[in-house]
Amino acid sequence: MAADRFFPNEMPAYIPETQSAPAADDSLTKLLHLPLKILSDRLKKDALDIKDTVVKESWLASGKRVRDFSLYTGDLGTAFLLFKAYQVTGDRTHLHISLDIIKACETAIQGSGRVTFLCGEAGVCAVGAVVAHHNGDEKLCQHYVSQLKEIKLSTDLPDELLYGRAGFLWACLFLNKHIGPNTVSSNRMRAVVNAIIRSGRQLGKGSCPLMYEWHGKRYCGAAHGLAGIMNVLMDVELKPDEAEDVKATLRYMIKNRFASGNYPSSEGNEADQLVHWCHGAPGVALTLVKAAQVFKGDEFVEAAMEAGDVVWNRGLLKRVGICHGISGNAYVFLSLYRLTGKPEYLYRAKAFACFLHDRAQTLISEGVIHKGDRPYSLFEGIGGMAYLFLDITEPSQARFPAYEL
Repeated sequence: MAADRFFPNEMPAYIPETQSAPAADDSLTKLLHLPLKILSDRLKKDALDIKDTVVKESWLASGKRVRDFSLYTGDLGTAFLLFKAYQVTGDRTHLHISLDIIKACETAIQGSGRVTFLCGEAGVCAVGAVVAHHNGDEKLCQHYVSQLKEIKLSTDLPDELLYGRAGFLWACLFLNKHIGPNTVSSNRMRAVVNAIIRSGRQLGKGSCPLMYEWHGKRYCGAAHGLAGIMNVLMDVELKPDEAEDVKATLRYMIKNRFASGNYPSSEGNEADQLVHWCHGAPGVALTLVKAAQVFKGDEFVEAAMEAGDVVWNRGLLKRVGICHGISGNAYVFLSLYRLTGKPEYLYRAKAFACFLHDRAQTLISEGVIHKGDRPYSLFEGIGGMAYLFLDITEPSQARFPAYEL
């Protein structure tokens, strides 16, 4: 278990909201004792300051030219953060800047061949349509919806979330949630589901009826593997035999986890190191929460909670981002809180956020925390930290961006 990847979690496992902090305690401990309402105001202020920095460094500093159009590490992620800021504050200026960025991304993405929500054209179209809808521009909204419907999926497309069919399907689901049911027809989505199921059954066998490969490896996690694909499939209407295959695949994953409770990055990989959304317990935990909601089974609730314990113990990573950092791991506790209603999980989400609020910028400047290869981006950098801080203000509405609907 590569302990150099994370900070030892020395925060109390739970502090009730009513408990007040001793006067002599350090700044982090004092934050942990704050009621959510007071803490939310501080996190919101910090988030909006970070958002301003992200816009300045990732959009304005480039002369409003898009170098990376993706939501994952590029300018679309900044637009998505601005949309979240609008949702929290009601300030329409955020919508206007978001749309400016989306329009520039639309130009930059032409001919890329990428089709997913996180890294492709479907993300630009889906986010563009939803932001335009909130801005009252239905003509522009329909333009982006039409653009998404024209996207063609090649027969050799992989199935995973970041670059494959599942990532396109998630964009369709995002549109239908935020614009209206059947914005993308069930027939169009069913064709994609059929392709994903068919592909999974070709590789699947025995106790794991669905299996997928990406670059020759059978990944287990959210970004490229089973957890991500199963997560998206559970958001569509499945035939009874398909639902049974998804359940059996999830049970296979649970059975083959490490003794520590963490999950391997790929089938046959015995290195119990990664506790990330992309690889390891965090992404699987979010998928298991979805399974508990869809299939109503205690087995998935228990497995999700056990994965959450791994995240609490080993998820205070030396990175800040959503994909493989503290910000993304905090969403595990927000998801478990919505599932169980247990205040301990809300506290744990607050604790990870408090750690970031209190120490992240200092630790980044000291080189102790990796600032990310794209330090202002949504999934690798401080953009994700700002997104989390905004989400904490309404925990019941919080959703892991581009993964939880």
